[in-house]
This record gives sequence, C-alpha cells and structure tokens, in this order.
Amino acid sequence: MKPVIGMVPLWDNERQSQWMLPGYPAHIIAAGGVPMQLPLTADKSVLERSLSCCQGFLLTGGQDVLPLQYGEQPLKECGEVCAVRDAMEQYLLSYALDTGTPVLGICRGLQMLNVFCGGTLWQDLPAQHPTDIWHSMCPPYDRAVHEVKILHGTQLHTILGCSTLGVNSYHHQAIRTLGAALQVCAVSEDGLVEGVSLEGHGFALAVQWHPELRSDTASERIFRAFVQAAAIL
Repeated sequence: MKPVIGMVPLWDNERQSQWMLPGYPAHIIAAGGVPMQLPLTADKSVLERSLSCCQGFLLTGGQDVLPLQYGEQPLKECGEVCAVRDAMEQYLLSYALDTGTPVLGICRGLQMLNVFCGGTLWQDLPAQHPTDIWHSMCPPYDRAVHEVKILHGTQLHTILGCSTLGVNSYHHQAIRTLGAALQVCAVSEDGLVEGVSLEGHGFALAVQWHPELRSDTASERIFRAFVQAAAIL
C-alpha cells in the first residue's frame, strides 16, 4: 500500500490562504507516495487526528522561524514569520519522534528541525554571515548555483552516492549552532550546514536546498528514499 505523506502547507499572509507548491506533491507521487496537505493549525486534537493518518511528514519551505523559538529577539532583517506554523511543526516533530515516523525537511524544514533539537539560526546571512556564495538565487530555480560537499558515512551520502552536488539555493537564514543529536550530512563551499539527519531516528533528514524545484537524479533519490522509509512504517 502506498504511504500517505502529510505535507505542511505554506501560508500566504497577504491573501490569508494556505497553499502548496506543486513540486512537493509531484515528487511524492513520482516516488510512490500519496501526498496529503495537512491543516495549518496549532490545535493539538486536530493535529493528532490528521497526523495519525500519515506514514511520513514533509516539512516544506516558507516563512522564517520566529527567533524567540531559539531564545533570540528578532533582528530588523528577520523576515515574515508564522507563529501557528511554528507551533504546528514543533508538535509534528514531537509526534514523529515518538512514533518513529519518517520526516523530510526542506529549507525552512531543516531550520525548524535544528531549532526543535535546540540549535540556533543565522537570522539573516547578508547581515550576520556575509559570503560570496549565492544563497538567495533569482529565477529560474531549477538550476544549480553552488556546490555542497556530501559527507561520507552519512545518510545523505548513502542516498545520493556522491561526494559533491550542485544545488539550487533560496534562503537568507541558515543553521548557526547545530542542534543536539543532529549529524551534519552536507556543507556548502563557505561552510554553512546544508544537510542534517537525526541520530537514533530511522529517517529524519533535512536539506537546505530545494529538491522539489528540480527533476534531477539527486532530487528523485531523496524523495524516493523518504517515501520508501514511510512505506515500511
């Protein structure tokens, strides 16, 4: 039976609407899963019922994580946040760890997993950690703009089978201090953490780039490994 993958929706504050980029469900379907958009809510009774229907969870990209979540006051460079989504994902990750449910995090998903594990973030790379590497690219987004090193012996290396990978990149926040029990799987040319996995959890992997916007072999392998892990839950 195909596993159901619960996808965290994106929030459009201007339109007051929930939405989903088509690349997320398309990759899940191509990998053999059934995508299901979760309700955006902090209501634990609603979340518990909806999460119980899923065999895997996809933490999508989106707004900045509220710095108060990791003990900092927001800088003026910090972007729009979504407090409901922060609370929802904290609960989702607790549920996933308790139940052993596979998790794939993308961009904000990596950042939230790090914060959940006690880590901190650079609130704005240009202001706090300037670099010559292009981390906030312009369209089209389905092309590589910098390389990452895939560390040997990591879950990501096993999935991809390569030591370097060209990636797309669209973010202004990134991991500053690594959360407890997280293993670094990939780093950019300027030393930023680009991939992590959670030790002691069957499948909890997150990347800083956007595989949902590409149709290359590496992106397909990431989604396939995730869906296959969900299929045996």
